[in-house]
Amino acid sequence: MKDMSGSDRVPTILLSVAGLMLAASPWVIDTAPYEATMGLVQRIFYYHFPIAMTMMVAAIVCGIASAIYVFRRTERADHVAVAAAEMASLFGLLVLITGPLWARKSWGVWWVWDARITSTFIMWMVFNAYLLLRRFGGPGSEVLSAAVGFFGMVLVPFIYWSVNLWRTLHPNTTVVPTLPVSMGIPLYYCWIAFTLLFVGLMVLRARLERSRVLVERAWRAVEE
Repeated sequence: MKDMSGSDRVPTILLSVAGLMLAASPWVIDTAPYEATMGLVQRIFYYHFPIAMTMMVAAIVCGIASAIYVFRRTERADHVAVAAAEMASLFGLLVLITGPLWARKSWGVWWVWDARITSTFIMWMVFNAYLLLRRFGGPGSEVLSAAVGFFGMVLVPFIYWSVNLWRTLHPNTTVVPTLPVSMGIPLYYCWIAFTLLFVGLMVLRARLERSRVLVERAWRAVEE
């Protein structure tokens, strides 16, 4: 049995490191001081924010890969776009779960239709539409879904800056950079962990998509 090449081991290493970091994250987060008004529930922030940023990175990767596919018809770019779209949908779902859990305590309600929440929900729906289009769109859906993926990427700067353009319950973009070190260390620790998780899962999913395409071609060749 052959050993895995270096490139084959990369996703496994990334996922292993991410898993270990996330397993240790409660102890890292416990070193941060309690927020004065929200107390224990504020700890969700150390997961919610990194997950949200990872979702945006996935959207950007999908949009860029989709644009490359449209202009160059590069299959590898299409495989990356599909993988990134699934990651945007997955991490988007986690954002929409962790957000209300935090909001219920800090705002007194589970959900409000402010600019950032609404635009995040719309972007999540866009990437779900991308995946549905790839699954049921039939021949030629790759190009149409690429346009959808690019549109999803365009929403990223709107989501990020919306809190500065409108009065929302979310804090503006200056809050995170000004956090004290005691809060910044666990936040960036979790951000790194989720980034490694995203990269590992995306690489594996892109390879799976490539294998799926090759198998479909082989079946078509046999049938012909």
